Amino acid sequence: MISIRHLYKSFHTPDGKEIHVLRDLSCEIHDGETVAIIGPSGTGKSTLLRALNMLEPPTSGEIIVDGEDITRKDYPVYQLRQKMGMVFQNFNLFKHLSVLDNVTLAPMKLRGLSREQAEQEGMEFLRKVELAEKAKAMPSELSGGQKQRAAIARTLAMRPEIILFDEPTSSLDPTMVGEVQGVIRQLAQEKMTMLIVTHKMRFAHDISDRVLFMYDGSIYEEGTPDQIFFHPRKPFTQTFVKRIRTLTFNITSSDFDFYDMTSQINQFCIRYSMPEKMDSITHVVEEMLILMRKYGKPIHIDVTYSEMDYTSTIVVRHQGETLSPLEREDADELAVMIIRGMSNDIQTEQTPEGVKLTFKM
Repeated sequence: MISIRHLYKSFHTPDGKEIHVLRDLSCEIHDGETVAIIGPSGTGKSTLLRALNMLEPPTSGEIIVDGEDITRKDYPVYQLRQKMGMVFQNFNLFKHLSVLDNVTLAPMKLRGLSREQAEQEGMEFLRKVELAEKAKAMPSELSGGQKQRAAIARTLAMRPEIILFDEPTSSLDPTMVGEVQGVIRQLAQEKMTMLIVTHKMRFAHDISDRVLFMYDGSIYEEGTPDQIFFHPRKPFTQTFVKRIRTLTFNITSSDFDFYDMTSQINQFCIRYSMPEKMDSITHVVEEMLILMRKYGKPIHIDVTYSEMDYTSTIVVRHQGETLSPLEREDADELAVMIIRGMSNDIQTEQTPEGVKLTFKM
């Protein structure tokens, strides 16, 4: 459906310096395929999408869509916009129009539908994204997730052949990410051709037929989700997908704020799409503190999450101690039982600083 050939895009800074954002980028996108585009920030992912929709015309190269070169000067860009919809990070809803009016405006203006036809179709698309109840609401009355679903319905109302998603969940509260991802999953199941720029690695793995890893303005590596996330061949891809997210607590006093710690753990689990582990992690941390704080020694806790294999761990370092609190004769038996029941694997290691315990969740 889309053939990108030797695409370049550069910008000039006010001082005359040329910045190359896309460099000799070539790839093919097939009909009905969902392609996730991942990579570090600043590598040209969003610029690639904007070039495909001619919001940022490329400096050189060709983009062939359904056999036509859309980069040629006489190509009618309005036809491309009807064929290729785009969902942005920040919704871009018209604030003075209701949700339904946002959805029906373009079909009436560009597809020539009557208001009755546009509203009938618009309600169908709002039902598709579970927003029919909000048809008469104004954008200011919606949550972030609802606004993004309304933006998706507006895009669908143009009946595009291709949809480009530019980090569709990056502006959302972590609690609202799932509702937008659910709509995109549904579209993928229906074989809508989609390109999705995302920093959500689990989502990219689960949703896509193919993954493009971009680095320094070009496609550095591509393959199936399993190939990219579990068997990457190239060093920069390996480094990127093996990133470890870490939440750290240093406890030096018995007067620490446990409620704030719990809140941070909850947000960490939601942000990285592992809410099912929230209770287990919180309980292990809480029970470890019950066991360890009575000894009056500093405690260092790292809660980690691997975007490579979706595993999470808790690493606890008890300074100045040589015996695991799980093995002490005076340990709270209930706390020990809860900890052992929550963790799949517990490892103990003696270090120069003290005892280190690793809990795999």
